[in-house]
Amino acid sequence: MFDSLSERLTQALRGLRGAGRLSEDNIKDTMREVRMVLLEADVALPVVRDFIEQVRSRAVGQEVAASLTPGQVLVKVVHDELVHLMGDTQSTLNLKVRPPAVILMAGLQGSGKTTTVGKLARWLKETQDKKVLVVSADIYRPAAIQQLKTLAGEVGVEFFPSEINQDPVEIGHAALDHARKYNFDVLLVDTAGRLHIDEQMMAEIQRLHKTLDPAETLFVVDSMTGQDAVNAAKAFDEALPLTGVVLTKTDGDARGGAALSVRQITGKPIKFLGVGEKTTALEPFHPDRIASRILGMGDVLSLVEEVQTKVDRQQAEKLAKKLSKGKGFDLADFRDQLRQLQNMGGVASLMDKLPGMGQVPAAVKNQVNDKEFKHLEAIINSMTQQERRYPDLIKGSRKRRIAAGSGTQVQDVNRLLKQFAQMQKMMKKMSGGGMAKMMRSLKGRLPPGMSF
Repeated sequence: MFDSLSERLTQALRGLRGAGRLSEDNIKDTMREVRMVLLEADVALPVVRDFIEQVRSRAVGQEVAASLTPGQVLVKVVHDELVHLMGDTQSTLNLKVRPPAVILMAGLQGSGKTTTVGKLARWLKETQDKKVLVVSADIYRPAAIQQLKTLAGEVGVEFFPSEINQDPVEIGHAALDHARKYNFDVLLVDTAGRLHIDEQMMAEIQRLHKTLDPAETLFVVDSMTGQDAVNAAKAFDEALPLTGVVLTKTDGDARGGAALSVRQITGKPIKFLGVGEKTTALEPFHPDRIASRILGMGDVLSLVEEVQTKVDRQQAEKLAKKLSKGKGFDLADFRDQLRQLQNMGGVASLMDKLPGMGQVPAAVKNQVNDKEFKHLEAIINSMTQQERRYPDLIKGSRKRRIAAGSGTQVQDVNRLLKQFAQMQKMMKKMSGGGMAKMMRSLKGRLPPGMSF
């Protein structure tokens, strides 16, 4: 997420060296570079101007503490201003209304509204413990209603049926009555994609808004459209009283212009980020955490939250007990660990949140390929239970059979066995009190304030 912006901004700020204080002269070149980076990231020009001026006025004349360099002080100023630019604090959903809290989803065609409804329904159910009803008022796209029905079944929430020959306002009204009658906490309403210049379609969603009186009206927009995303949000806000924005497809957005511009231009907070295709790939938007990620400082808090919510604790405890009893780490355990990693968004998602990743060369990052995990899992699935338990059995003919069964090559099977052997060694060290030793040896290399 925002890889290009992060890498270039980190490089620009790293260039500052020298004096014991920050002056107009020694930050001029750095800020010129930062300005170019932001403009190339498709951040709106007025936003860039204000941001650069704020950073300059705050940074000039600041004393540099003995433990810091001028570059570190400027990074702190830039970080604080990025947080301010994106809204200072997290903006949560307003669910403190008389149930059901209606959330109306609006946006352009192809922005990912229906998928976002499914993701948001799952998030509300699993993290907020809400009883959720979803309904589609999109009568123009034949597959939209069926798509939402499928997503509702996948995430385990109730779907309210609708037909393409119905009026969207009637659909919304009937769904609201049903939600009230059966004590739902939240009603999520998916709407048709529309352009802000389409008067008839905008009039339709205005009538729907008036009928439902939603607690939240969220504008769903593709972050990869950059400045166009911000302009579309502004135009929609003039027609509808938007309460927030959901940026989708941020996992493929290297620039980050929309995230940095939307709050300043529209005055509306970003409430969620879509970070992948799975229904679990939705993150609440925390300005401070995103600012840290952009500057290559990582996002340890989000990483910890992901581990707590997405890692199967029972499975982890079972593995820990198995290792503590001296039983070996086998290929079935290895496959379980790969699945856990994929549940957390894969290695690329984890790397995005780890401190210091801004300094890792792009060539190294590009070697990380989450598709490789699916190949590894397919290879393990092609083995017998005995082979998973006793990998030493896997020789020539067995390797050929496993490769054929998984659609891979024998060298892929060899590579997996080599990786597994390395992980097995590591697990053996950890099971014999080695984990504590490893952590003690790391202690001197950990960031300030982080300990075990």
